[in-house]
Amino acid sequence: MRPSLFLPLIPVLALAACTERPKAPPTKAEEAHAIAEVFETPVEYTVHHLDSADVQAFLAGHPEARGDSAAITGFYARRGYQYAWFVGDSLSGAAGNLFALMSATDTVLRTGPSDYSEAHALVIGLLSGDSLVPGPARMRDAELALTALFFRFADTHYGGFVQRDVRDLDWFIPRRKKNVDQLLDSLAAGRMDLSAYEPVHPQYQALKQQLKRYYALERAGGWAPIAADRKAYAWGDSAAAIAAVRSRLAQLGDLAMDTGGARFDSTLVAGVRSFQERYGQKATGTIDAAFLAELDRPVDARIQQILVNMERLRWVSPTPPKDFILVNIPEYRLHVFENGAEAWSMDVVVGTAATRTAIFSGDLSMVVFAPYWNIPQSIIRNEVLPAVKRNAGYLTKKDMEVVRGGTVVPAGSIDWSKYSAGVPFTIRQRPGTQNALGRVKFLFPNAYSIYLHDTPSKSKFAADKRAFSHGCIRLSDPTRLAEYLLRNDSAWTPAKIRKAMDGKQETTVKLTDPMPVVIGYFTAWVDAQGRLNFRDDVYGNDARLAGELFVSGADVAQR
Repeated sequence: MRPSLFLPLIPVLALAACTERPKAPPTKAEEAHAIAEVFETPVEYTVHHLDSADVQAFLAGHPEARGDSAAITGFYARRGYQYAWFVGDSLSGAAGNLFALMSATDTVLRTGPSDYSEAHALVIGLLSGDSLVPGPARMRDAELALTALFFRFADTHYGGFVQRDVRDLDWFIPRRKKNVDQLLDSLAAGRMDLSAYEPVHPQYQALKQQLKRYYALERAGGWAPIAADRKAYAWGDSAAAIAAVRSRLAQLGDLAMDTGGARFDSTLVAGVRSFQERYGQKATGTIDAAFLAELDRPVDARIQQILVNMERLRWVSPTPPKDFILVNIPEYRLHVFENGAEAWSMDVVVGTAATRTAIFSGDLSMVVFAPYWNIPQSIIRNEVLPAVKRNAGYLTKKDMEVVRGGTVVPAGSIDWSKYSAGVPFTIRQRPGTQNALGRVKFLFPNAYSIYLHDTPSKSKFAADKRAFSHGCIRLSDPTRLAEYLLRNDSAWTPAKIRKAMDGKQETTVKLTDPMPVVIGYFTAWVDAQGRLNFRDDVYGNDARLAGELFVSGADVAQR
């Protein structure tokens, strides 16, 4: 069974939750009422109050907090300037929850004692049972420092540690500003379960749980490479390596238990297939070099891979659209989501490492049957021109034509020797069996000239790793996507769709309701069965992002 990507992704993106959806956050009205019950009670929450001048004085003395000045001021204004983190002269339970939230993060908190050293020392002392009354001034500073620390924490933990323009990392999906007001209000009100208020994608929380498992495996010593004495093992074989594989698969959850057996039995076949599915390999049930290479990847490398993908999930909207299409490049797969759940999926071919598919989002608005292929100048320059110069009949053989000024002109009328860097006219391939776009293409206007399309080259879909295109995305089942997008248009029956696809006349259909599309890049996620999936870093994007997150490649995650 192929794993389902209940993955991430995006402003537009989003991944559905894993096996269980987290409970829906309360509405704004419900939350406001709940907060009011705490802050507007006849008995004051705390006897201590600030005023706006106190807040402004703190901000003036702490330049590092000024970026969050509006949020800090707004927080205290909402609660009538009551203290949030002290009851009497003692830290409140809410303060303990705040520290627990920050200490439970998956990555080192990059706001340390150096930011608010005196207040931090006071808070640590109080948490340690310091019986000394801190005094009004020190208490006020600690109160405001704790709130400022929360926003510094939220900026990175919920917005992303990479603060610069992520387009520099080839990520062109709009980055969404996260609203943490409800989270902070709920925290200060003494809520214990804050998962419904954290502004992160459900997939982020799922990966965070898996991260705990991998930290435990690392603390247990990880594992050493498995010594294989042959190229492959299959059902019925016996070897020490088979026993080692069995033990490793039990550690990873692909087997319920480790029996210690060295014989390749049916239980191990099922475990091997489970692992292969999770890693995007053909589920052959045999142990070969590719299988062992993934199985032997060090635990710390997998931890880093999880952390990198959690960082990407900080950049996206925590709430997916109900209906959208997601293409996950490293997975080589397209997913269709309908009414908040995955409806179906298909294999795709994406761009090579040299001609990468862009990471972005848009709205699919047109279906084009029997399309012409207007050949990009890069392909004309690198492939078509050299071929035409070698063989004057190349364009005719490939069913291509030259269009100049909107008119088709004979290819023989062109002096091809004049051109090397491109041509000042259009070269296109006519609709038909040779057309590189196949029988249909799907357009979502974008600056990257990327679209979805059929292909006559079906053999490429047999490969596990399918980075073969010039950048556009080839579909293994384009007919199904066309029928799905036009399912509510009575003018386009399945029979008419197939007839148009097989025609010689290009036909464009504009969708009444454009479909959001996200082209994402995720190499780790948790699928609908709750299984952790990994894929190769096909474009090297994980490595680049790791360079932003980790020091000298070392894991800086909180242990």
